[in-house]
Amino acid sequence: MAKKIIKKIKLQIPAGKATPAPPVGPALGQVGIPIGDFVNKFNDATKGMLGDIIPTDITVYEDRSFTFVLKTPPASSLILKAVGVEKGSGKNLVSKAGKITKAQIKEIAEKKMKDLNAGDIEAAMKIIEGTARSMGIEVK
Repeated sequence: MAKKIIKKIKLQIPAGKATPAPPVGPALGQVGIPIGDFVNKFNDATKGMLGDIIPTDITVYEDRSFTFVLKTPPASSLILKAVGVEKGSGKNLVSKAGKITKAQIKEIAEKKMKDLNAGDIEAAMKIIEGTARSMGIEVK
């Protein structure tokens, strides 16, 4: 018989840098998950992705066991990394924060494809381009 799910938690945690401090500790502590166990498993699973923020879906079961699924980093953080800026423009129509090429857009779209609601790579590229434009990044 399948285990009964009592809660699903969504967190965004820096890869390889999970600690029992907030936001991880309090979110997991209130449902009774052993925090140290999660932190060790998460850090081991994300060793190769250092520097990225990893969205994580944690499923907590009735017997206080858990599973977690790692998603791809947010499109906005991948765009900022590709452009080499710290943050986007606050006024995207007035001032531009940087420029990104179609090749970089395609690379990000391929990386994000499994998490995007797109039928093919062209649709995924349009989603990423829209995100870039809303951040004040010029698409060339």
